[in-house]
Parts: sequence; structure tokens; C-alpha cells
Amino acid sequence: MVSILLSGAGGKMGQVITRSVCERSDCRIAAGIDIHPLDCGYPIFSAPDQCDVPCDVIIDFSHPSVTMPLLAYAVKNHIPAVIATTGLSPEQIEAIHQAAKEIPVFFSANMSLGVSLLTELAKKAAKVLGNDFDIEIVEKHHNRKVDAPSGTALMLADAISEELEQAPQYTYDRHSRRAARSKNEIGIHSVRGGTIVGEHEIIFAGHDEILSLSHTAMSKEIFATGAINAALFLANCQPGLYNMGDLV
Repeated sequence: MVSILLSGAGGKMGQVITRSVCERSDCRIAAGIDIHPLDCGYPIFSAPDQCDVPCDVIIDFSHPSVTMPLLAYAVKNHIPAVIATTGLSPEQIEAIHQAAKEIPVFFSANMSLGVSLLTELAKKAAKVLGNDFDIEIVEKHHNRKVDAPSGTALMLADAISEELEQAPQYTYDRHSRRAARSKNEIGIHSVRGGTIVGEHEIIFAGHDEILSLSHTAMSKEIFATGAINAALFLANCQPGLYNMGDLV
């Protein structure tokens, strides 16, 4: 049985993961990290370096402020880490890549199998249509989400960019300028409202025709399942950087 250290145990995703793990027999949560004390059936520590409970793998659904100390703890103790926190800075992403040289790291902005497939479909569409179609991405999330655009939207944009002949510019704020849309850009737009779990749509707009690819998350359980499966996968991996493409 794989023992999990859950970072962000008191957050909404942490609570969903806790419930999901309770329904499984192949893993358990041995300890959690959260700034608030919790009564959740396992010990909670306020910082990674305070944890003295043996664990096989880390799942991180917390806050970017925890990323660096968590990576340091993982490398020091040789514990594989699933990093699912979004809103990370370029410096934090680089730290993830550096950590992956010493431990297995699973890093993805979205833990959904459906989004993984959407990414592959978008890459195929971009390869076929990218030179002749304008590309726009619209993402929608609940009103409590603080980062915009979503990490998934940026992940999709990066995947599409890899298939284009010329690296595009990402455009986030059209109202700040009065100019026609340039050919070499991807528009990325954010909607925040209500309890929307997560919706992503990629629009390929051409001459007299539009192709739209979309994914809608109906609950946070799909992300919890993906993160847990990633943790089980990572527990047996060699040092390196892994993502949903490796899992599926």
C-alpha cells in the first residue's frame, strides 16, 4: 500500500482527495500539510520540514508559496512528488525541473484524463489548421479561483504552440489596444463565476468555418482520481519529469 503525504490537505481539492483515498485499498494518506489544524484522521503539519511521518509519495494541491519548501523536503528525503498546484512562477517551474533530476516528479496543470486527450486533439488540429485558422482559448472557473488564465489554458496554448511553424504571442487583454488581430497570436480569455468547476474551449476560426474542441469538468473528483493514480504511478518511477502523457 502506498503512503501519501498530502500538501494542501484542508483545501477543497485536499478534502476531495481524502475522501477518494478512503474508498481505495491501494493507498492511504499517512500525513498532511496545511497551515490550519485539521481533524481528518491523519496527522497535520504546518510546514513540510516538520513532517516526521514516513511517506512514499507527495501529492501537492496547495499554494505556490509552499512549492519551494515542499520540493526541498522531497529532494532531501528522496520522496517522489506529484505537483498539481497552479499559478506557479517561471522560477518555481524551473525548480520543479531541477528537482526532477534527483527524484521522480509528476507535473501537470490538469490531472484529468479528458484534458490530456483534449491536448492531443488540439495539437493535431493545430498541425493541420494552424497556418490558416485563428486560435482562441476560453477558460471558465468558479469565482474563488485567484489565478488567471488557468494553468490548463496555458498548458493547452503551449502544446498548440509546439505544432505551429512560428511561435505565437499570447494575447490576454484585447480591450487595452485598438488593433486588428495579428495572425501570429493565440487569444486566451478567462471567465470567473459561480461554482464552475472548469471548462476549456479551443476555437479554430477559419474562413467560413469554425472548429471547436472543449472539455467540461463536472466535479473535482476527476482531478482527485488523476492525482492519486499519478501518485501510484510515480512511486515506482526513476528520477525524471513525468506528465499525463506518461500516465495514459
